[in-house]
Amino acid sequence: MSSELQVDVSGGVAVLTLNRPAQQNALTPAMASELGAALRRCDTDDAIGAVVITGTPPAFCAGADLSMKVGEVNGLIDPAPFKIRKPVIAAVNGHAVGIGLEIALQCDLRYVARDAVYALNQVRRGALADGYAHWTLPRLIGSANAADLLLTGRTFDGDEAKSLGIANACLYASEVLPTALEVAHDIAQGSAPLPVALSKRLLWEAPTMSPETVGRLETELNDYVAKSSDGGEGVAALKDRRSPKWSGSVSTEWPAWDAVTEGERRPGLD
Repeated sequence: MSSELQVDVSGGVAVLTLNRPAQQNALTPAMASELGAALRRCDTDDAIGAVVITGTPPAFCAGADLSMKVGEVNGLIDPAPFKIRKPVIAAVNGHAVGIGLEIALQCDLRYVARDAVYALNQVRRGALADGYAHWTLPRLIGSANAADLLLTGRTFDGDEAKSLGIANACLYASEVLPTALEVAHDIAQGSAPLPVALSKRLLWEAPTMSPETVGRLETELNDYVAKSSDGGEGVAALKDRRSPKWSGSVSTEWPAWDAVTEGERRPGLD
């Protein structure tokens, strides 16, 4: 990885830091490619249980690098944070505008700085928000609130991000990364990796399914998990009054359920 994206793995948590502070971590095609490569590694590395994306202060990501041509860089990270099987937490420790906010919206959890500036302001620049914003934002805050932000391109602060439902918590900037890391380590060390990965996938896909399909899939996935490496460890640890020792592997035990749609049989769960 170049110095524009710093990758640090410790205690089961990967921290991916956008590192162009002089440009407020504005995204370039190279940085987007490196971020995607790092996320791909996190998806397949069983030593990594959770991921944190943050920026070198004072910003999280101020959007696309203005030296780029229009359309040369966008928020379509490959793979998107919601596509990988590990929980991804956005530690939004400063301004997140345009693409910067879009990346945060693609994560599973978001902790934001109270006094930073946030916006999906592309309509004020003669473009429209991309990076799945028209899909992620309505899921989080509803279509009316999403229309407000996407059609006006207005700015808002961390307190409003929290009140709208974009942020899990609004904090002082200095508290954002430590809080995100605390949550990430709690997930990586305390939760069984395969159920966490399956729950993440179900959280993103369930809104497109019927309640009956979701309920049936939850039952089938629980039956599948019960036969996995960690199937009995949680109950055993509870009986022994000790912390569980998880040994499950997301990369090798993942069921073949990626093609789940209404009414389809789910291969790999029998």
